[in-house]
Amino acid sequence: MSLKDPNVLNPDRRKRVAIVISNPAVSTTTGWPAGFWWSELSHPYYVLTEAGYDVEVFSPNGGKCEADGMSDPRDPSGYSASDLISLGFISSPKLVALIANTRKVSEIAVRDFDAIMVAGGQAPMFTFGTATDLQRKFVEFYEARKVAAVLCHGTAILRYAKLSSGQYLAKGKTVTGFANVEEDFADNAVWSMNLLPRDQHVMPWRIEDELKKLGANYVQAGLWRGFAVRDGNLITGQQNFSGEETARLVLETLGR
Repeated sequence: MSLKDPNVLNPDRRKRVAIVISNPAVSTTTGWPAGFWWSELSHPYYVLTEAGYDVEVFSPNGGKCEADGMSDPRDPSGYSASDLISLGFISSPKLVALIANTRKVSEIAVRDFDAIMVAGGQAPMFTFGTATDLQRKFVEFYEARKVAAVLCHGTAILRYAKLSSGQYLAKGKTVTGFANVEEDFADNAVWSMNLLPRDQHVMPWRIEDELKKLGANYVQAGLWRGFAVRDGNLITGQQNFSGEETARLVLETLGR
């Protein structure tokens, strides 16, 4: 990297973050539509842009993306009714247009960004295994010593991301992600409403279990508590209530 690179020793340059949201999918376990989670886009977007950052939104395949229904504050379930930041984002034609025609992850030029942040939702659990461009790009950011951040079920990417050495990126790292206690809560909720039989789980596998299998030091803060952790230039957030915490660790790491 040359000192002529605009990303080096240029305090006047606005920092740039690429936020990646998942493309629409269909759950292989429930048959329900799956997408990204609104607060995992809107909360980091708010924190980062308030700090003066430029933020662009991408997806693995590009094109229009769809959010998980319960993440929408207007959803009849009322699950996210108190999420005023997402409601404001959705109410802005300029902002909601960002998800109507996302650019492909393969178009991200690592040299032009300071960080990548991968949001979650249900779709990553069914799509990130084949999202090879995203896997490579996430590792490129990490190996370029730029911030590589991911939260909630977006941490599914760590099940597949390998360094150029062939070692899993997550091995030996302190990380968080959607916890088993939260998966248990989600399963019990759908079982109590008779939406799924009790021998069927919402997710095909579990973040906490798989990260531990890879040799990561998995940590969490308890059920539905906002929490994020940094290990070097890798930042992970626990779940959908951790968007702000994750974004603030990005600011802290980049020196605001």
